[in-house]
Amino acid sequence: MSTDKNRATAAAILPLVGGPDNVTSIAHCMTRLRITLRDRSLVQDEALRALPAVLGVVEDDTYQIVLGPGTVARVTPEFEALVEEGRTAAATAATAPTTPTADDAPGATDAAHPVTAGELAAQGAALKQAQKTKNATPFKLLLRRIANVFVPLIPALIGCGIIAGLNGLLANLGWLPGVVPALAAIASGFMSLIAVFVGYNTAKEFGGTPILGGAVAAVIVFPGVAKIDAFGQQLSPGQGGVLGALAAALLAVQVEKWCRKGVPEALDVLVTPTLTVLITGLVTLFGLMFLAGEVSTAIGAFANWLLSTGGAFAGLVLGGLFLPLVMLGLHQALIPIHTTLIEQSGYTVLLPILAMAGAGQVGAAIAVYYRLPRNASIRATVKSALPAGFLGIGEPLIYGVSLPLGRPFVTACVGGAAGGAFVGLAHQLGVAFGSTAIGPSGWALFPLLDGTSGLAASLTVYVGGLGVGYLVGFLATYFFGFTHQMLADLNADPDPTPATEPAKEPALT
Repeated sequence: MSTDKNRATAAAILPLVGGPDNVTSIAHCMTRLRITLRDRSLVQDEALRALPAVLGVVEDDTYQIVLGPGTVARVTPEFEALVEEGRTAAATAATAPTTPTADDAPGATDAAHPVTAGELAAQGAALKQAQKTKNATPFKLLLRRIANVFVPLIPALIGCGIIAGLNGLLANLGWLPGVVPALAAIASGFMSLIAVFVGYNTAKEFGGTPILGGAVAAVIVFPGVAKIDAFGQQLSPGQGGVLGALAAALLAVQVEKWCRKGVPEALDVLVTPTLTVLITGLVTLFGLMFLAGEVSTAIGAFANWLLSTGGAFAGLVLGGLFLPLVMLGLHQALIPIHTTLIEQSGYTVLLPILAMAGAGQVGAAIAVYYRLPRNASIRATVKSALPAGFLGIGEPLIYGVSLPLGRPFVTACVGGAAGGAFVGLAHQLGVAFGSTAIGPSGWALFPLLDGTSGLAASLTVYVGGLGVGYLVGFLATYFFGFTHQMLADLNADPDPTPATEPAKEPALT
């Protein structure tokens, strides 16, 4: 995508979120532009959804505009620049809301999105808001904050994971032997220090000084810890991994806050960081590293045992329940587990199974498309959201189609369960594989697959799982996703095209 097109996308989004003065913070993850708003009522949701570059919108702790991988990283800087320009030119910004551009958008949106698709989107937004309210419990908010520690690490995990896969391929083929060690160093460098980044982000998220969080976490990966005995055992560099780093940084935040309250201001700059690093470092060396190491080992052993002994059933449960877990906000608890598994074995065996939930969602959406041949609005929504769905970005289909319809959401979970069972059965039969990074799903996961049985076997099983998820999601939705009354109510175009214009009947491609 060219710079001009990225800037045009940012320029189209900005007035629909209330202009520069309504934006207080800007960030992005792998697929979404995340902004904090002063006044939520100024946002024009339907007009945003109508923009060609926008794959969907999600409201959580921030307002999130789904742009897709790659695109969001290019649009965000342009959006930031436009917001800054708008704030700098205060006099010009003051007259901007009087222009007709934003006011005219609803009319164009109504023409592009007939009533039924709009109603589904509104219902999806309402369900999302209701679920957000339910999820605002202390435990789920804690999970969200822990997830915020790991989400910024995902781009590096993806990049290093793909390089590791390329390096393994070259090593197996015997190609470019001089380059293989270099690629191994590039791929492994980040993972060897990931504990430091986790500590830094943890302190930042929980109100401490980020560099102190990174400093205490660095103790975990320091080679010299091999000379230290704890609980009668010799420590090893990296023992406890990201879980130890998370615990150490959380403790550092509490020690730092305690010091800030009791240390005189004149001595604070010397005493507070010293005590924070010293106290937390000692507790980490003589307690947290050992305990976190035991927990990490148990997580890896349990994941491998679960799939090797009860693979098909475990895959069915994981694949079938992942979408409801997302709705409940509990999927965030899996992020540290994924990272721990990647740190231990080089890949997480859970992610390819959980990705089957997206396959079931895609199959269900295609069935919705064919079951409602006379509802051009819903069919257009499905058609526009399917490419993102194939790449593992499921929000547009979930909140724009299946969830507000109700039964198709359940049948999508059935498809996810079937795909998960297929992949789990392969693990049970000895084809163990996983993803070298977290974040991508669907087809975007192909470059990140790795396993003990080789790349060809991993790809074959994953493609088979996707196929099963698509097929079962489609069949379950086609035959059981609609009642007779639902078909009677939905299988009509609520906004028929005038006779003077050709009917818009999108074709599924």
